[in-house]
Amino acid sequence: MKRALIVVFLILIIIPLKSQNLLPVKWKFSTGDNLEWATADFNDKEWNEILPGTIWEDQGYSNYDGFAWYRTSVIIPSSLKKEASKNGGFLLRLGKVDDSDYTYFNGTFIGKTGELPPGYSGAYDADRIYKIGTDKILWDQPNILAVRVYDNGGGGGIYSSPVSFSVIGMSDLIDLRIAFREKDHILKGGSDIIIPVILSNNSREKLKGSITISVKSDFKEEVADSTQSFEVAGKSEKKINFTLTKVGPGFYNGNIILSSQNANKAAKFSFGVDPEKVSSPPDPQSDFENYWMRARRELDTVDPQFRIAKIDSLSTEKNDVYLVEMRSLGNILIRGWYITPAAAGKYPAILKVQGYSTDQQASWGYFADDAISFVLNIRGHGNSRDNVNPGFPGYLQYNLSDRELYIYRGAYMDCVRAVDFLCSRPEVDASRIAVEGGSQGGALSFATAALDKRIVACAPDVPFLSDFRHYFEVAGWPANEFSDYVKSHYETSWEKIFYVLSYIDIKNLAPRISCPVLMQVGLLDTTCPPHINFAAYNNLKVRKEYVVYPEAGHGLPTEAEVYKRKWLRIQLGLQ
Repeated sequence: MKRALIVVFLILIIIPLKSQNLLPVKWKFSTGDNLEWATADFNDKEWNEILPGTIWEDQGYSNYDGFAWYRTSVIIPSSLKKEASKNGGFLLRLGKVDDSDYTYFNGTFIGKTGELPPGYSGAYDADRIYKIGTDKILWDQPNILAVRVYDNGGGGGIYSSPVSFSVIGMSDLIDLRIAFREKDHILKGGSDIIIPVILSNNSREKLKGSITISVKSDFKEEVADSTQSFEVAGKSEKKINFTLTKVGPGFYNGNIILSSQNANKAAKFSFGVDPEKVSSPPDPQSDFENYWMRARRELDTVDPQFRIAKIDSLSTEKNDVYLVEMRSLGNILIRGWYITPAAAGKYPAILKVQGYSTDQQASWGYFADDAISFVLNIRGHGNSRDNVNPGFPGYLQYNLSDRELYIYRGAYMDCVRAVDFLCSRPEVDASRIAVEGGSQGGALSFATAALDKRIVACAPDVPFLSDFRHYFEVAGWPANEFSDYVKSHYETSWEKIFYVLSYIDIKNLAPRISCPVLMQVGLLDTTCPPHINFAAYNNLKVRKEYVVYPEAGHGLPTEAEVYKRKWLRIQLGLQ
């Protein structure tokens, strides 16, 4: 079943006026959480200083996840009052925040992006832009800005530019957006594509100038570069159409640049055409099947030594939580969190596999009161680093010169061992086991379903480790890490690297999957771009479905999790 063939999105990049950024370079910072820290009169004198725009892990808070606060003081001169009143106040730009934030100005809540626990929803790849009216300003005296942040794992905090506070200018009153006729923004190839640009002039001044549109494929091939002049009155809008010809299957990135005497503005947009026709055929080595057959046999020679211990402090009236230990390929010790309904019975199970570099916690695993969850930390991750711990960066290249010892051969077998564990448990209905995960977890989901026929449903989000030759062309990372590896290992070459990677490439594993698959994708994703997602997806030979989120990057919105849970419940026969 297809829910969408393609979705198109538009992301605005605001080009601020050359007005002064009023924010200081360093801000006050504290881990923890206390709503009093939002107030203007709280004394943060004893707090440490930190640079907004860089993750806090790089500034002395290594491995910290959870709540933290930023505070700073902003003095706004009354000489800006006239200009600010004319255009509607000020704009606070926080760049991107990992993962969610609530922001306050002089103790007053002014905006949020994402959601904090207990209803946590991440939005680490969204730009934060908050408007502050002149009525909230204390002129010529300190104004207190406070940002409450929650990081669910990995890097945390205000981590990208721009971070600024400035008067709303003419450019801020111009809106550029793409407005396709199709409600769901579905585009099909085979004919000309019209790119309708809507220019909204929210100022009182007449605007006259030119708009240039350029479009390139995700492989940087130029598709279009065209300019049109425009004139639009104040408080009005204008539609300008650009035509693209002979656009084939794939994914495309565009730029719109508005130039005028009054202001400049830029916007980015991306779209895909017929993604199910994106072609990247499997290219496995001749002994690919034997390679994985041997890996499974090697795993079978390892005594799993399953150990399970209840953690009372994490258990509730409805769910029991256990720490699981077991031995995997190479006799490597790995661990995970096992969450079961407290009521006796036999339940379906969901194996949750993890994103790159994350430390999966028991709290990440709850699925429902009528299902079992197993949250796995593969080797080199979280609490499974006793025997293997390459670190990050370094994990992707660990034993890369030897296909038999390469890190992901063992990591994939860790997932299979997790299925072994589930099937060993009397409370698990072994005929109803699903696997799900995002990014690296998306790749691990593909691999688990491909290598273990006991999986009956597979739900990968933004899957990683796919179509490496193309991947290294369309994404900056992880190609840069592999380039560094080639430079520092004179005995290797790109062809040797691609040879080893072909064994763990999920596009080569995809044809082995025999269960239904739901793949969800962020069209804005630059970490695992849609091309590599569909390179694997299009090689599936089973009942499959995909969903594309037009405004999402590598982090998907809450609705994606809701839809996935509903889909998994259906596959597992849960009402």
